[in-house]
Amino acid sequence: MPKIKNVCVFCGSNHGYDPDFLKQTNALGQYLAANHHPVVYGGGKEGLMGAIAKSTMDAGGEVIGIIPTFLSEMGLAETNVTTLLETSTMDERKDEMLRQSDAFIVLPGGFGTFEEFTTMLSWSQINVHQKPIALFNINHYFDELVAMMQKCCDQGFAPQENMDLFIDAPSIDKIFEGFATFHHQLPYKYTN
Repeated sequence: MPKIKNVCVFCGSNHGYDPDFLKQTNALGQYLAANHHPVVYGGGKEGLMGAIAKSTMDAGGEVIGIIPTFLSEMGLAETNVTTLLETSTMDERKDEMLRQSDAFIVLPGGFGTFEEFTTMLSWSQINVHQKPIALFNINHYFDELVAMMQKCCDQGFAPQENMDLFIDAPSIDKIFEGFATFHHQLPYKYTN
């Protein structure tokens, strides 16, 4: 397992109704700053996205925001970050997030967050990358998503081993325990 430096955080542009979502997002930003993990994230200033940037910066950490130009032009970019990169498209944004990051943490969020998670997971299963991905499953937010992915395996649409391509973690400590022991292994070989 290569050393993890930059950690990409995918999360919602809303706060959600559960106050623990914001509380744990702030705790994660403080943890990443204290442990010298620069944060890579979607560059937004609203919701949990804004919170992860602010909490990391306030704790003395480094934040790399990556946002498509059209969202920046709508006034949605957080400018109080170490580095703000603009991309032409949403797909280029994900490509750059992958390039900049050594691991991924997925916080609660909506359709965009799900799409980012499943993109990185599907790229992992075809060996585009071998980086660890963790669902920060605050108050069981992702339980049904994990159950649906298990159903995919049970119904023959994915090998059971693919469930080991991500970590389902209820706490920050469990995320980093999972990262420390993560081993990217596929049930079949892909070349890219």
